[in-house]
Amino acid sequence: MIVEIVEIGIMKSNEIRKGGFNLKATVLVDNIGTEIATGEWGLSIYIEQAGKNILLDTGASNRFLVNAKALEKDIGAVDYGVLSHAHYDHANGMQAFFEENENAKFYLQKGTGENCYFKKWFIHKYIGIPKHILTRQKDRIEYVTGKYKLYENVYLIPHTTKGLETIGAANKMYIRDGRRWRPDNFAHEQSLVIEEEDGLIIFNSCSHGGADNIINEVSKLFEKPAKMMIGGFHIFQKGETEIRQLAEKIKATGVKKIYTGHCTGGRAFRILQQELGDMVEQLKVGLVIEA
Repeated sequence: MIVEIVEIGIMKSNEIRKGGFNLKATVLVDNIGTEIATGEWGLSIYIEQAGKNILLDTGASNRFLVNAKALEKDIGAVDYGVLSHAHYDHANGMQAFFEENENAKFYLQKGTGENCYFKKWFIHKYIGIPKHILTRQKDRIEYVTGKYKLYENVYLIPHTTKGLETIGAANKMYIRDGRRWRPDNFAHEQSLVIEEEDGLIIFNSCSHGGADNIINEVSKLFEKPAKMMIGGFHIFQKGETEIRQLAEKIKATGVKKIYTGHCTGGRAFRILQQELGDMVEQLKVGLVIEA
């Protein structure tokens, strides 16, 4: 696995800002780092919305804590922790979060377990959440299903697209079910959705179920268009043709703005940018998205 880390300055995106903002999302962890906040293969985003603070994922280590301090974001002030899916590069900082924040619950899809693996040849490599964290921190963890309302206008949404096992198998991702192995259907993956009058803002950290599928799922559920999608697309190892096809599918959803990074990868991002132009922007540590 090739990790791309580039040193850049802190950036702010204001293109969609209209006389103030209801949401402020600060990237704490991404592959691309800055002079004051180092990158790693993972993702963590600090979201401020309607007087509440949400931490989406914790990256692959305690790096999110170090970067939060550098970026002047208080992890102790987080009201809700959300795990996008059960992979190490989004969950390995969970224990550090619980030690830094004494009160916030962490919200996981009910399908989450310590059972995610990557298959290479005949070897299954564990790529899941920290072992025993579900029992060690059971009083701090909340399992959710369906369209779950976190608070007013903020929701956690699971996949509804059928047949995602084919995507799991294609990506060599498997779930251990007792002594059996089955392709991952991403029942542990969820989107964080903010509903606004003029459309939906969707966060999905790796979009394993397909970025276009996720946008369509959420738009159909809320009967409202998506205006923004933020997260990784897990296409860093995909071929150029497949990436260009995905770009067309994303465009067809009608979404207005895309911020993507982490498992999208630099090469795939450049291809997406060729197809989508200014509609797509690069995630990086320190990036601030205001809407």
